[in-house]
Amino acid sequence: MSIDAIAPLASITPVNDLLGSTGRPVQTGSGADFGSMVAQGLQKLQNAQNTADDLAVQAATGKLTDVHDYIIAATEASLATSLTVAVRNRALDAFNEIMRMQA
Repeated sequence: MSIDAIAPLASITPVNDLLGSTGRPVQTGSGADFGSMVAQGLQKLQNAQNTADDLAVQAATGKLTDVHDYIIAATEASLATSLTVAVRNRALDAFNEIMRMQA
């Protein structure tokens, strides 16, 4: 029985490569800042909720032929909302912890 070597993950950048000569992080990738990433995430959440709402209206009026489309869209919107709330809660917890450290 032989054990094959595990191939390294090429898409992961080592932490040392993210630090500049000053030891501070350098910006990499597309250059998108955290605020724009949050805004895009919230827009995707809003789009998922709008899709679920539209399909719910179609299902209620009898215009939707496949009810499972609504169920899938509603579940996706629910999961996206739950994830957003969890991320928000973690961010607030981190912010509060930082504020306690400064006091």
